[in-house]
Amino acid sequence: MPSIHDFATWEPVPRLLRAADAENIAAPGGYVAGRIGRHGSSLPMPRRRPQPGRALQIEDMQDEFDAVERVRGALADAGVDDISFAAEISRDGSAVLHLLHPSPAAEPGIGNAHPGSLILVEDAVPEPWRRLPEPVPAAVAAPSVDPASLERTLRERIPDAIGATEAEIAAAEARLGVVLPDELKVLYRVTRARWEDRGDDYEAAERVSDAVGCELLSLDELYIADAPSRPSPWKFAAMKAVGTPPDAAVQGLVGSPGWIVFGDNGGGDLLADSLTDLVSNGLGEGRRGPRGDQPPAVARVNIGSLSSVEAAVHPDLEVLSIGVWEGEPLSLAPVTGLPRLRTLTAYPGTLADPLEIADPLPIVALANELLALWDRPPITRTTLEGNLGPVA
Repeated sequence: MPSIHDFATWEPVPRLLRAADAENIAAPGGYVAGRIGRHGSSLPMPRRRPQPGRALQIEDMQDEFDAVERVRGALADAGVDDISFAAEISRDGSAVLHLLHPSPAAEPGIGNAHPGSLILVEDAVPEPWRRLPEPVPAAVAAPSVDPASLERTLRERIPDAIGATEAEIAAAEARLGVVLPDELKVLYRVTRARWEDRGDDYEAAERVSDAVGCELLSLDELYIADAPSRPSPWKFAAMKAVGTPPDAAVQGLVGSPGWIVFGDNGGGDLLADSLTDLVSNGLGEGRRGPRGDQPPAVARVNIGSLSSVEAAVHPDLEVLSIGVWEGEPLSLAPVTGLPRLRTLTAYPGTLADPLEIADPLPIVALANELLALWDRPPITRTTLEGNLGPVA
């Protein structure tokens, strides 16, 4: 198997890409870029259409499959998970292939060779992930908390469930480092929710989920919902804001050392006054957690939302997103000096001053300049040269 740094390993890839768009790639300044990883790939090729009357088959894409697998084999041999590339191919077939090895300080971009977010400080996380709960010394249990009623209801609904022993509950508390609330203890005394207790009876699992109002984790799977347990790439997490309306029962945070995860509904956070309330009444209309990605903390300027940067100005503005825009490029002057503004994203061509850079190589060079200023590992670049021959 040729090395990942042999042109022969890569040759089928630029050959395929040239066949898909030879004119644009061979034009002055033309290039093609993509990414291949051990578990996926992104090549800028048009989606192939199957023959009329049948679905797309593996053999219809065999050349692409073989080209990618050849690179993947070399990645595996080199112990590399993912690599990006940019190729310049002239009309006579001479090709220059730039391989971009990822830096641990740079998240991958979406789809192509462009780097994503740069992590300039080791183990840094976005601001919403650093928020801790505000102390509420006067907080008390909701009036709906009723362990006795909760136990009766659960035993009526799942009479054959196997409950946890006091020793098992104590072991879970020791593992978590917290004392379980009385309602949770009641819940797991009724059912410890282990799969081995149900055998292959999936209907039994559904009965437990229906009884509780969510997909219940077993006692052994309980965990604390702190920020590290809910990771997110910077490009998404930095676009979030946390907020708590004045009448909210729960603080709008990513995580908290006081939150114990015991279930999942597969579609978002649950909000109920208590476990007793959840089991007795379920999730009614509007019973979901507070959202923080709303104005004034997060503002979106685009053809379907705010019509100007001025409309986004607010002392609490944290995130400004400028999307699809049909008018003149926008100025950022109105938001200059806002005390909490920390994140800006803008589609190419929407800003009046910054220049648009499409080619990934100058972006990689700029990213490495920034990483060097912070003494962070660079994105390494290896250049390979070869010849694909003239277009057939």
